[in-house]
Amino acid sequence: MIQIAILGFGVVGSGTAAVLEENKQLLTARCGEEVNIKYILDLREFPEHPLGDRVVHSIDVILQDPEVVLVAEMMGGAHPAYDFTLAALQAGKSVVTSNKEVVATFGAELLEVARKHKVSYLFEASVGGGIPIIRPMQTDLASNEILSVSGILNGTTNFILTKMIREGASFDDVLKEAQRNGYAEADPTADVEGLDAARKIVILAALAFGVLLDPNAISTRGITGITSDHVAMAKALGGAVKLIGHTQQIEGKTLALVTPFLVPAANPVCHVDGVFNGILVEANMLGRALFYGAGAGKLPTASAVVADIIDVLSHRTQERKLPVWRVAEAEDYAPAEAFVCRHAYLMEGCSHCAAKAKAALQTEECVMLEGGRFAVVSAPMRRADADAALSSTGLEALVVLPVLD
Repeated sequence: MIQIAILGFGVVGSGTAAVLEENKQLLTARCGEEVNIKYILDLREFPEHPLGDRVVHSIDVILQDPEVVLVAEMMGGAHPAYDFTLAALQAGKSVVTSNKEVVATFGAELLEVARKHKVSYLFEASVGGGIPIIRPMQTDLASNEILSVSGILNGTTNFILTKMIREGASFDDVLKEAQRNGYAEADPTADVEGLDAARKIVILAALAFGVLLDPNAISTRGITGITSDHVAMAKALGGAVKLIGHTQQIEGKTLALVTPFLVPAANPVCHVDGVFNGILVEANMLGRALFYGAGAGKLPTASAVVADIIDVLSHRTQERKLPVWRVAEAEDYAPAEAFVCRHAYLMEGCSHCAAKAKAALQTEECVMLEGGRFAVVSAPMRRADADAALSSTGLEALVVLPVLD
């Protein structure tokens, strides 16, 4: 029998226990032995839960038990989750986690500690909930050079934007609905300001390019400023507004950013709606591949945690090759200002003004709207160059969004 411990018995922790118990026979077949939850670490008691007798309140109980070979950390937040993870790895126990904040902040260090102690540190559930993305990037795409990763990484904001597009509702009204339905926290700041997506995109950037950026140092803009004008412009141009995390390399430096984009219908990410996530990986041999599914939720996220548990336990007699990340220095960051893409502008004016805007932006893509407005999409260029070109005509934009082609 293989003994494991769960740290944190909230939504994902209890979901992980449920998957382990429900699929016990399947796990036994795939791991070679029965997997048993020996301990559950939490501050609370769970007297009504069937596993309530496994609850302990001190990490030392787990660290000092040589029978425990794996710890599943789902506490959330940076501390004490990082401290407990570090201690478990140093004690020779493998760790799997759904904690994006710990991975995005301390991942490089924890991977090195795991290598040193010949154990595993896996984090499939830290990005995309139940969507397989970490392991495919490490294994299935190992023969490829990753060129870029772009995607919808937060289900709360995608739910809000989808409602605004389909129903014409305001941001504030849809946020309240999301909170009532349990899709948004009472304090939604991490979601709606893009902080959650920023942590996830730096993890994907590290997987793609080997450099762990600071999520607090990348350009991050949320959706609180999105209005009906943004939605109307996107609709007129045949696309949708999506909060996108994007990473690529520019002249050997790593760019990562989070911002609302206009996503054209030709891009499959445009059609990822509601609370779902969609991650588009572009590789030099494969081309584009979309990873789509439930990006959050108790059982989808728990299924990714348990997949990591199976991975570790079914290969426990083999030495694992873990990714090598290096913590980014100042010179590793590509500035967001260097990002080249098309830009969509909503403007007031007649067809003569539209012609001036098209000439300035080196484009023919323009749609006249009701009410003396038009939407125009620039040729690929830096945002500063596009703004300067428009400024030279004397025209002013009402709203602007980058375009994710």
